[in-house]
Amino acid sequence: MHIMRAILLMILAMALLALSDVFIKLSSQVLSPGYVMFGLSVGGTLCFMLIAKWQGANLLSQDALHPWVLARSALEIMGGLGLVLSIGLIPLSLFAAIMQMAPLVVTLGAAVFLKEPVGLRRWLAIFAGIVGMLLVIKPGTEGFEPAALFAVMGVCGLGLRDLITRLSPAHIPSISLATWGFAATIPIGVGLILLAEAPTGVTPITLWHMGAGIVVTALGYYAVTQAMRMAPAAIVSPFRYTRLIFTMSLGILIFGERPDSLTLLGAAIILSAGLYALYRERKLALEQNRARVRSGR
Repeated sequence: MHIMRAILLMILAMALLALSDVFIKLSSQVLSPGYVMFGLSVGGTLCFMLIAKWQGANLLSQDALHPWVLARSALEIMGGLGLVLSIGLIPLSLFAAIMQMAPLVVTLGAAVFLKEPVGLRRWLAIFAGIVGMLLVIKPGTEGFEPAALFAVMGVCGLGLRDLITRLSPAHIPSISLATWGFAATIPIGVGLILLAEAPTGVTPITLWHMGAGIVVTALGYYAVTQAMRMAPAAIVSPFRYTRLIFTMSLGILIFGERPDSLTLLGAAIILSAGLYALYRERKLALEQNRARVRSGR
């Protein structure tokens, strides 16, 4: 029962984050990236501070200055900046396809930086994912959009952030990490605002889009955390890919996007590679558990 609830919660989280992508894009049609990032950063930080207070987490702890926590916050900045810039500049379907590389980035980062063993099959899955991403981005062709590189920056930042989270001290609550990470992006939003001209044509609907984006982003982020705590990651993580379906569908319905065949093919390859990598990780984890049980006997 807990596993089914965790799966449904993860699917809900992906739907909320897809809505977040939509509201960010709608806001970006009027507001500069600095205002969008500042609004999301401040709003998300305040939401997480309320949750942290409810859970009794100490946000003023010295743990906020732990090297791994600081590294995680730096990657949060990189990922958040890439996310906001790319959503405002490229089609949501293109953004959604690239963002599905995150699990493969985690696997690649674990192999390169943590020296975790990665077998030939998972290396092939990573390579296939990179090929799929190249099909989506189309470098060197007329369909290439340079702004898509912001999405690549975003997925690398967020994927490596998830990897660094593993190295953060276990006693630090997830909500504290989330709050510190969001707070770290506030100065970047302020800096971008200072470099941009004041927005014109701001209407109440623009502010509503911004407010709705803040709420669904915070709820989606929190729902992911809760889902990962309720069931094993190997079971819940594959359902992260439902975000691709939600975001692409909303891009088509709301913005009239029409993904070309290469984008769809690349997205399918990334999706298949990511799911296969997760399958292999789960299978290897089960084999290691069985080996421990036998050795214990």
